[in-house]
Amino acid sequence: MRALTYQGKRDVRVETVPDPRIEKPDDVIVRVTSTGICGSDLHLYEVLGPYLDPGDILGHEPMGVVEEVGPEVTSLSPGDRVVIPFNVSCGHCFMCERGLHSQCETTQVHERGTGASLFGYTKLYGQVPGGQAELLRVPFGDSLPIRVPQGPPDDRFVYLSDVLPTAWQAVEYAAIPPGGTVTVLGLGPIGAMAARIAQHRGAGLVIGVDLVPDRLERASAYGAKCLDVRRYGKDLGDAIRELTDGRGTDAVIDAVGMEAHGAPVAKAAQWAVGLMPDAVGERLMDKAGIDRLSALYAAIDAVRRGGTVSLSGVYGGSADPMPLMTMFDKQIQLRMGQANVWRWVDDILPLLTDEDPLGVDAFATHHLPLEQGPEAYRTFQEKGDGMIKTLLRP
Repeated sequence: MRALTYQGKRDVRVETVPDPRIEKPDDVIVRVTSTGICGSDLHLYEVLGPYLDPGDILGHEPMGVVEEVGPEVTSLSPGDRVVIPFNVSCGHCFMCERGLHSQCETTQVHERGTGASLFGYTKLYGQVPGGQAELLRVPFGDSLPIRVPQGPPDDRFVYLSDVLPTAWQAVEYAAIPPGGTVTVLGLGPIGAMAARIAQHRGAGLVIGVDLVPDRLERASAYGAKCLDVRRYGKDLGDAIRELTDGRGTDAVIDAVGMEAHGAPVAKAAQWAVGLMPDAVGERLMDKAGIDRLSALYAAIDAVRRGGTVSLSGVYGGSADPMPLMTMFDKQIQLRMGQANVWRWVDDILPLLTDEDPLGVDAFATHHLPLEQGPEAYRTFQEKGDGMIKTLLRP
């Protein structure tokens, strides 16, 4: 089969690799029909290379059609249409039964001290082959795939793999009161969808912050009050307070994460680690890795006293300085974590109708063949060509 593989920093290639096969009796093989490129994939492309090996198959936002089922699978048959969550979760352990699928005890990576395994996402999370490929082996065939109806285009359902549940959890964790206010930092796929979900769930004011004109325009068209960080710079918090009676918003969602702009020291450190041999770079990231925290600091500044900061952007540093005195003084609540995909499926599926209240049918800005995956990564990383969300077609 053809698959998009990691080969080095800013070097991904589509190669011919062996087809996956049934390895356990509850496995299924899915022929992928659509697979997204996620902002988290850029962390692999740019920062987290020490945790990858050349040839690793990337991607964690696939959907497709079941092609083969293991002998113990009873709920799926060849031809069924499914979305695959990015969490590799069993659905039945202590954590899964409590809606914490990203902490699945069956697939936790104990040697790394991390939570549930993830498709296509480094040694830190199990080094499981990903979904930017023609075929994907999926374990837990009776509990992990999300079965969806035939008929509507893939764009209707593919975001159940990551974008929708991640954005939904970000809003849930933000605890926005009815008619309340929220700032969304970063209007890439997750931030843009979180802004839409916050409005759908009753927020009175959604402030969107970014520096890419295409992203600002798109969020504005969906009703967000958008602020260009290039204009406000260090005065961003003051601009947000001016819109909220001098307080700041009830909640802030950080949908930026470790690759925030405005942190030259951390950026230089990440760049240097990326040039080191993998074994050395991995040890340094484990012990002294730092993130670009400008977005998180902006969130702490912009949230009102007694408010909530919800982190959906990925952070990977092990030695990040946190402004604990300010956080304590402002009585800030902080919630974060990988999205628990299956926890939110029942809330989201009823919205994936022809009425399309969240705008999923037109959410992708680009549809490209898998073979153009390397060019798509490069364009996405450069924020070029108006690219906000890309779906690859194997």
